Amino acid sequence: NLQAKSLTGSIPDLSGLTALQWLYLSNNQFTGSIPSTLGNLPSLTKLYLHLNQLTGTIPSSLGNLNALTLLSVLEVLYHH
Repeated sequence: NLQAKSLTGSIPDLSGLTALQWLYLSNNQFTGSIPSTLGNLPSLTKLYLHLNQLTGTIPSSLGNLNALTLLSVLEVLYHH
């Protein structure tokens, strides 16, 4: 659980963590875009990214996450 830890910078490449089931990154100060490599986490069921300073679009690779049941991106800034 990495929620509200005042983490900054880009979300790192976590694609090597293939058994990861939950990823709680909300309420930090992450910037940049949501990495497409998050789509390489086949066991991921919950992904919390809200309350950060992320920009861009939701990567289409997240559509590969067949086990994903919850995606929270409320208050993530997206520009078209």
